[in-house]
Amino acid sequence: MPIEEIYQLYLQHPVISTDTRKISPGSLFFALKGDKFDANTFAAQALEAGAVYAIIDNAEYRLSDKTILVDDVLTTLQNLARYHRKQLQIPVIGLTGSNGKTTTKELVNAVLSQQFNVLATQGNLNNHIGVPLTILSINTLHQVAVIEMGANHQKEIELLCTIAQPTYGLITNVGKAHLEGFGGLEGVKKGKGELYDYLKATSGTAFVNSNSPELVKMQEDRHLDRVVYYGRHSLLNTISGSLTENAPYLALQWNVAGSTEKDQHVNSQLTGEYNLDNILAAICIGHYFNLGKTLINAGIEGYQPKNNRSQIVTTATNTLICDYYNANPSSMAVAIANLDKIQADHKIMILGDMFEMGPQAAAEHEAVIKIALCVKADEHIFVGGEFYLHRAKYPATFYKTAEDVVAELQSKSIIGSTVLIKGSRGMALERLVAYL
Repeated sequence: MPIEEIYQLYLQHPVISTDTRKISPGSLFFALKGDKFDANTFAAQALEAGAVYAIIDNAEYRLSDKTILVDDVLTTLQNLARYHRKQLQIPVIGLTGSNGKTTTKELVNAVLSQQFNVLATQGNLNNHIGVPLTILSINTLHQVAVIEMGANHQKEIELLCTIAQPTYGLITNVGKAHLEGFGGLEGVKKGKGELYDYLKATSGTAFVNSNSPELVKMQEDRHLDRVVYYGRHSLLNTISGSLTENAPYLALQWNVAGSTEKDQHVNSQLTGEYNLDNILAAICIGHYFNLGKTLINAGIEGYQPKNNRSQIVTTATNTLICDYYNANPSSMAVAIANLDKIQADHKIMILGDMFEMGPQAAAEHEAVIKIALCVKADEHIFVGGEFYLHRAKYPATFYKTAEDVVAELQSKSIIGSTVLIKGSRGMALERLVAYL
């Protein structure tokens, strides 16, 4: 069936389901394949659960005219999203980066939502499946879309750009993330730079952090037509700002280039000096879209971090800095530096393994240990097989697994401390919270 015909079905039934456990009545079911499943086998179940059509790519499961056979379900989903995107006239902001992209996306959403009906990426729907699903959730009431795009190898951002077709773009930073897939830092720059490549080809606008030499050079190398700078202080900036407090929540002041008004002061609910750049990015985008200072400030002040990113949790016995959704050498370094700057009588850091480091894993984990031990703390705790390999060389506490840490905490409590918990999602360090 041609994509135009499938699109007509989508217009009549504009809800997409990919999981038979969460079928929305009246939806279109796309039978995607995974490493351990083939959703073609669930087509009949999806229809029974309320889906009006099932899109499949295995003729064996073509049961009735309610099953639509295509060459490849994933490609069809992506092409449907591309077709839908072409019908939309709203601004689409594409956002990627090694660190901070989800927090920045949420901040941009919080600011723009003060004035517009915004569709922003939900959860972790930022890959080759999530981006099409996000695009297909945009309806006629939405005025702006903020699309997060994740990648762990080159050409992935390029693909996602062809689907989301951003008119605006922002790379938060480039750092040592997904080194296994990107093949090193230069590979990261090339992969993330695919967003700039798309903006160049389509005369889109890039929001660029002037304090990042890498990002400035990346956009200069591509001779982007439209660039809006933000950052801590530079003659290039449209928006400039600086921290006024980090104890542990961030407060900042910011101003608009050429403005004779006094600096704006904002109190946020975020911790981590590294989040200043994320906040300034959201302020810059809000200003670009003509929001007044009062609305911009309300968006920043009203945003509450969640999903275990730069999130402060106060328990009965400790203050926890929960930042264990993801980790890489770059984000580890800034999280450790932030703990160093926070005023607290007792500090403890619990750092978990970083995933997808490839051949550089041993060297990068040892480098993090060295950085951490330069910061004064009552205890330095490292968790995971990669860190454990270095246990004989450094005066710190090492555990192979999070379960080992839990067992220790059950017999030896930590009390009255500020505790940084940072590691890759796969380490599941959230299980420690109940014991802190």
